[in-house]
Amino acid sequence: MKFTLSWLKEHLDTDEPLEKLADKLTMIGLEVEHIEDKAKALAPFSIARVISAEQHPNADRLRVCMVDTGDGGAPVQVVCGAPNARAGLVSVFSPPGTFIPGKNITLGVGTIRGVESRGMLCSAAELQISEDHDGIMELPADAPIGAAYAQWAGLGDPMLEINLTPNRQDCTGVHGIARDLSAADMGKFKDPGIKPIKGEFPCPVQVKVEDAALCPGFALRLVRGVKNGPSPEWLQQRLTSIGLRPINALVDITNFMTYDRARPLHVFDAKKVTGNLTVRRAKDGETLLALDGRTYTLDSGVCVIADDHGVESLAGIMGGEASGCDENTTDVLIESALWNEINIAQSGRKLGINSDARYRFERGVDPAFMVPGLELATKLVMEMCGGTPSENVVVGKAFGEDRVIEFPLTEVKRLAGVEVPFPEVKLILGRLGFMVAGSGPVVKIAVPSWRTDVSGKADIVEEIVRIVGVDKVPMTPFDRGDAPRKPVLTQIQLRTRRAKRALAARGMVEAVTWSFISKSAAELFGGGQAELAVANPIASDLSDMRPSLLPGLVAAAQANVHRGFSDVALFEVGQVFRGDRPEDQMVAASGVRHGFASSKGMGRHWSGAVMADALDGKADAFAVLAAAGAPMQALQIVSGGPAWLHPGRSGTIQIGPQNVLGYFGELHPRTLEALRADGPLIAFEVILNRIPDAKQKPTRAKPVLELSAFQPVSRDFAFIVDRSVRAGDIVRSAQGVDKKLITDVTVFDVYEGKGIEDGKKSIAIAVTIQPREKTLTDQEIDAVAAKIVAEVTKKTGGTLRA
Repeated sequence: MKFTLSWLKEHLDTDEPLEKLADKLTMIGLEVEHIEDKAKALAPFSIARVISAEQHPNADRLRVCMVDTGDGGAPVQVVCGAPNARAGLVSVFSPPGTFIPGKNITLGVGTIRGVESRGMLCSAAELQISEDHDGIMELPADAPIGAAYAQWAGLGDPMLEINLTPNRQDCTGVHGIARDLSAADMGKFKDPGIKPIKGEFPCPVQVKVEDAALCPGFALRLVRGVKNGPSPEWLQQRLTSIGLRPINALVDITNFMTYDRARPLHVFDAKKVTGNLTVRRAKDGETLLALDGRTYTLDSGVCVIADDHGVESLAGIMGGEASGCDENTTDVLIESALWNEINIAQSGRKLGINSDARYRFERGVDPAFMVPGLELATKLVMEMCGGTPSENVVVGKAFGEDRVIEFPLTEVKRLAGVEVPFPEVKLILGRLGFMVAGSGPVVKIAVPSWRTDVSGKADIVEEIVRIVGVDKVPMTPFDRGDAPRKPVLTQIQLRTRRAKRALAARGMVEAVTWSFISKSAAELFGGGQAELAVANPIASDLSDMRPSLLPGLVAAAQANVHRGFSDVALFEVGQVFRGDRPEDQMVAASGVRHGFASSKGMGRHWSGAVMADALDGKADAFAVLAAAGAPMQALQIVSGGPAWLHPGRSGTIQIGPQNVLGYFGELHPRTLEALRADGPLIAFEVILNRIPDAKQKPTRAKPVLELSAFQPVSRDFAFIVDRSVRAGDIVRSAQGVDKKLITDVTVFDVYEGKGIEDGKKSIAIAVTIQPREKTLTDQEIDAVAAKIVAEVTKKTGGTLRA
């Protein structure tokens, strides 16, 4: 909601400074988001006269101007490229050091094609007061040279923008904002009564409402003999100050009423309306060319105003172009109605229209102001355009339901902890428009018609406290009791966050894909059950809940490939659906790599191209598991995986055969063909719910592990083992020799071939030994190495390779 300070003062008699008004608005719940003070922003700009404008010696399109700035000093030299720069022109001058808002630069002394320039002559676009950038501004010849341009041009009216909560429909108009400020002691509220305008003849157009639930009330009036044209300067200035474009007097009046009184209206050119008006549901397939120039196709869920010819207006949202008012309008129908808030919101969302009228009607307008709003609009039309008014046609209710709340005065203290004397309570509520009857301990409070959001005792307390000041509410700690505090985030939420961070740190980009996939893709990844089919899918290829995140990630990767970005690494952490039971809905962390997007070096590297392979998928999966708190020492890797993975280039991560945590590897060619994706494509998927929780044991605090001051030692071992022996068995055997000294064991080579007998293979490991207390001697290191060899031989039957 935007308004200017002068506009506010039309409804509030106040001498309070702008900053204090803005602070108070925020304190009473009308948060000020932005203040635009053009006089302050444009203070350095002054009015100046061009004395001479000579051709630039080194540029055809530039002129060297001598400018009288009016400060009594010598003329200032300015190089200007505007085509209208000429001697005698009065324009706007900015000296060096001035910030130019339209260019987002701070002006300095410059040299342009060898000629010094000590300032700038400005266009309206450069001052951001219009979009005119064809030349520098041309002011009247009698404009005072040296005067501040903003003050002379009347730009000293600050504009405020407030962020309204959906319940405060009364403050979608400046009138309601002034009422709130008055209640907060910021001035005196101006609320003159609206006198009814006597109709000179019966209105020839009648109104029929087919469904009172869609339109509780409707008021209409005809004004004959109007002369439509530009609106008065004061009205145009009101609208342009908040970013609205003046159109003509009749339309400008409706826009003014929308922002001034939170009362959207609509005007029809009476000669373009055929017969009487009917408020009804649209017929399926009906269309309307609206005032925004777009044609909308309607259905029975949309409420419209129609005449004998057809639909003329989208009720409460936007009028039609066919019956709109223009400079030829002589008879005008003014409509002021009440609309169903839910229907307005649904229709606006369905049609994709966000109009000022919809913004107010979907929040609910003051029902008691329907007829007074029509009277005020009629008065403005007659003042600006002349004409003779008809009598009003009113259908339905012209007022809302009476609401009276029995309010114990002790509620303020009980709910807010603030002691507010009854006279102050009565004064505050009275200024806000409430009526208070009685003196306690229980009073009756009548709620004003414009406060449709107030329905209970807590709402009354809120009104009192926000005016008294929320800063007056005492800080009261909650009784936490003796029980330990529960964590704010659940275990799965923590794992989700940590998994995302771990994968992002590995150079992968997060994607968010549909939770629905095609039935064929779901069946490919173990889904497709009837209970997981979507009852009303938004598209034929989004018919089933996803059993895996990978189909969506593969589609996203392929879309990148089609656009020339073949080296992609994407991940997603989200829900997957394996059945209709709650425990079948799990959170997975998945990712895909394509092309040269290897974790060993994204993209092409100076040492050569690094293609993503199955080991990248394994490393990604292990990064997720480590970040999520999985017991890494207990993890087992089994070759192979589900059918959608390549059988010889994949693996399964498990803690025993009963708890499979995830899979990694290269997608099977059949999977790629079914998903219409180019391979090879590396993928992994980890089910975060299956990671066992760490055992909580009461232990004494352990000292923080510090970096060792001693040099680590690395030893390499190569063992010849049977082909069936897994590398992980060798790693675990080596790690178990001395868990304090041995900090890392990694496999760096697997070899089969010449020099190795059939049925055997060579597995080489690197073992890192990290001393903690002293430097190890050669004999001590050799002793650890001997134990490693003995343990691996015992557990795997392998022998040390010569």
